[in-house]
Amino acid sequence: MNTFIKTRIQDEIGIITLDRAETMNAWHQPMRLEVSAALRAFNADAKAKAVILTGAGDRAWSAGQDLAETMQIKSGAEGEAWALQWIDFYNSLRHMDKAVVAALNGVAAGSAYQYAMLCDIRVGHAGSRMGQPEINSGITSVSGPWIMYDRIGRSRAIELTLRGRMMDGAEAHEIGLIHYLVPQDQVMAKSMELAKSLAAKAPLAMKLTKQRFREMTEAGFEDAMSANRRINAANYASGEPQEAMREFFEERARKKAEQSGAKPKPAGADVWTVDRAKSLKTAAPAKKAPAKKAPAKKSPVKRAAAKKSPARKAAAKPAARKPAKKKTAPKKAAPKKAARKAASKKAAPRKSKARKAAKTGARKSARRGAKRRR
Repeated sequence: MNTFIKTRIQDEIGIITLDRAETMNAWHQPMRLEVSAALRAFNADAKAKAVILTGAGDRAWSAGQDLAETMQIKSGAEGEAWALQWIDFYNSLRHMDKAVVAALNGVAAGSAYQYAMLCDIRVGHAGSRMGQPEINSGITSVSGPWIMYDRIGRSRAIELTLRGRMMDGAEAHEIGLIHYLVPQDQVMAKSMELAKSLAAKAPLAMKLTKQRFREMTEAGFEDAMSANRRINAANYASGEPQEAMREFFEERARKKAEQSGAKPKPAGADVWTVDRAKSLKTAAPAKKAPAKKAPAKKSPVKRAAAKKSPARKAAAKPAARKPAKKKTAPKKAAPKKAARKAASKKAAPRKSKARKAAKTGARKSARRGAKRRR
């Protein structure tokens, strides 16, 4: 049971669909093993007379190497072990006795660009971009230049490899990499037409002719694979590819954050895994809570009426609590001046009585003195 590809036979044509749309059909080792096994199965199956390789969706045939895999390589020994995996992957296609058509429904980059070139015939459309961008991710390009060398020449191979440039469908068609350039919705139909034409050829003649093409290129292939092991061991031992890929992931996370307004994730945080890809694909987006509306302001008349309303008063008072008693403020002590005045008022009547008594006493004594003189 395949996880990363789909296979079927239609009208005696075996069809392999690269099916990791969430990574633009980029492949890691588990996916490459499934592709190799499917090619060998169709090569041994008499019901399949020819094979078509295509990609799921309309964005990519394959984006090539999944950088989430190569980012995990920590040493030169691991880099060499990774390079060894490609020998079987390329040979599963090179040793096909039946014709293989690449239905380029979108991007074919890096190792996918190389794999497409190893197919016998390529069909694409104007948006079928092809190229060798590996150097942009810090990955050395060893097998790519060898595969391009006898297809588009040394000069173009050097320019494309060192610049890491992608070609559009028109340019790829002009230099002979895409044999048939058709409208996007006709890529699969044209591929089926060509596959059926190739399937009708004499099987032994097809097998032996393809065998001779393989013999002509065998020495170059073995040299490229040997160099691939040696150069990738040195490259990954340096740490340069890991740093370049870390920067790539950080830049991609920053761009996504700018588009969504979220905080950027640390490097490698958005590395794809199969389980996570499926969960992200099926998870429902979180619903945003509706914004609270500010209460409408009431007119003075309505506010006054609301205050007078018995229902409003009843609602304002808590049902379980009794209204708190109002505390009377303590009386403030009278200032000193007020105390003096109060004291003077109290003392005033006493002083007036003493004065009156003194005056009456004086008058009486004066009268007594006058009588005596008389």
